[in-house]
Amino acid sequence: MEQNVHNMNNLFAQLGKPSNDSDIARFLATHGPLANEVPLHEAPFWTPSQAEFLRDAVCEDSDWAEVVDELNAGLHARK
Repeated sequence: MEQNVHNMNNLFAQLGKPSNDSDIARFLATHGPLANEVPLHEAPFWTPSQAEFLRDAVCEDSDWAEVVDELNAGLHARK
């Protein structure tokens, strides 16, 4: 079975966020770094549906899981 490969631009579009590279960089700079104890899907800036999508992507190991992990790492990275 072939899985879809998603990138950060696709993920931001799926979340209803501006999805060009500069918008993503601005989002990461504005919202990061998250405290290590805050799971990505519990960050206060997500809508309930965005949080559910992010949680489910990882818990269900969907084809979005890898790029969601990338977003998680980007938001938890120390500046």
